Amino acid sequence: MEKPAVANHPHAALPPAPGADRHHCLDFADTAATLPAGQSYDLLAAPDSAMRWLATHDLTTPDVQLYEVCAQRMRTLRGHVRALFAARVEGVAPPEESLRAVNQALTAVPSAPLLAWDGAQGLRRVQAHPTDQAVNHALATIAADAADLLTGPDADLLAACGSAPCDRFLLRTHGRRHWCSTRCGDRARAARAYARRNDTSE
Repeated sequence: MEKPAVANHPHAALPPAPGADRHHCLDFADTAATLPAGQSYDLLAAPDSAMRWLATHDLTTPDVQLYEVCAQRMRTLRGHVRALFAARVEGVAPPEESLRAVNQALTAVPSAPLLAWDGAQGLRRVQAHPTDQAVNHALATIAADAADLLTGPDADLLAACGSAPCDRFLLRTHGRRHWCSTRCGDRARAARAYARRNDTSE
């Protein structure tokens, strides 16, 4: 049975995890999360919320209309990015289909600015962003960022939130911190204190 989604409540979503300011792909992976008391949220659950996420991260323009098929593609790529992150954190081989999906997103659009001509400016290089390919470009950007994170110096800092049931990812930007938010850190400390009290009372 699916957990109740609370994506329609803007304050339900946790703040960006440490490292999300450096890597959009981290924030992308964390657009869905499990919360205590059997709750969850999904910021890509509907086209309008998915569009808001893209616009907030400067990955599309306001004139682009997002349809459910596009939101579904975003959710699918998110699942694959999360699978790659989880494999890296656990030190296991990544799923073959997730590698394929990220590579397909990477190669779906031209990565180099194209050569164009117009009467006023003559020859110039332009980044192709036709409206019907806006989501392709956004997903390619996210996939490239994920590939850079997984192969770059920040890869060793990638971690899963250590406060169950939260399942978000973060970069350990402060020592050995394993919490994606203050709320999760407080919950983990409270759980440890409770466990210690129980140990001493027995």
